[in-house]
Amino acid sequence: MWRIHDRFDVMLNRLLAQHVATAGERLAKPDFLDLVAADGAAGGEPEHISKAAIKGFIADLFVAGTDTSAIVIEWAMTEMLRKPSILQRAQEEMERVVGRHRLLEESDIPNLPYLQAISKEALRLHPSTPLSIPHFASEPCEAGGYRIPGNSWLFVNIWAIGRNPDVWANPLEFDPERFLSGEMARVEPTGIDFEFIPFGAGRRVCAGKQMGMVMVQFILGSLVHSFDWSLPVGAVEIDMEEGTGLTLPKAVPLSAMASPRLKPAAYADE
Repeated sequence: MWRIHDRFDVMLNRLLAQHVATAGERLAKPDFLDLVAADGAAGGEPEHISKAAIKGFIADLFVAGTDTSAIVIEWAMTEMLRKPSILQRAQEEMERVVGRHRLLEESDIPNLPYLQAISKEALRLHPSTPLSIPHFASEPCEAGGYRIPGNSWLFVNIWAIGRNPDVWANPLEFDPERFLSGEMARVEPTGIDFEFIPFGAGRRVCAGKQMGMVMVQFILGSLVHSFDWSLPVGAVEIDMEEGTGLTLPKAVPLSAMASPRLKPAAYADE
């Protein structure tokens, strides 16, 4: 662990040094790290943020936000390949909003409700963290009618909440439509609606939930928009076995064939 920590620290120091060296290029539009670093340099109390704290924050983004986003995207692609009609509808939405002459941009996402619904449904059925980060009750308390003894560790089963048949109709079916109409259309993964808490809730809610949703929607949308997808020749079924660990990847990685669907100029611009 210490060896990994040292390697990570070298990378973060290099990243921060490069960011400081190019700060002049972002004077008109500073990014989040510029603002945090400026606050740290000012040294004002109580807002002062040390370099170590900044590196810890970046490390959290890398460690907590990399495989989790990739896992949700892979499960979403898997479900769409199992149900090509969902993939086709998503591409038709892209056709109307973006077209085939350019690549998807982040600013397009608010105009793509079906893509958003696919992302939410993937988070519901395949949460990247099936159990919440551990919580600790230092004193006895009561929550939701349950008595929690003092000095207890608590884990919230996010996986089971998203598959609860008392809350979700046909809970094992991948159906993005449930987030577009009907009772569950109001539900958002922000930690307010307890029927759907892939990022947790309360003061311990994931600090990167908004960035995580944007990352999943943008990368998934780019894959759907830029390419046509099919199973490898001879493949009949997709293995849906879940892996094990703190996160919930597929036990067998998805294998799929991609072919370009946009005009050649769109890829050339990139």
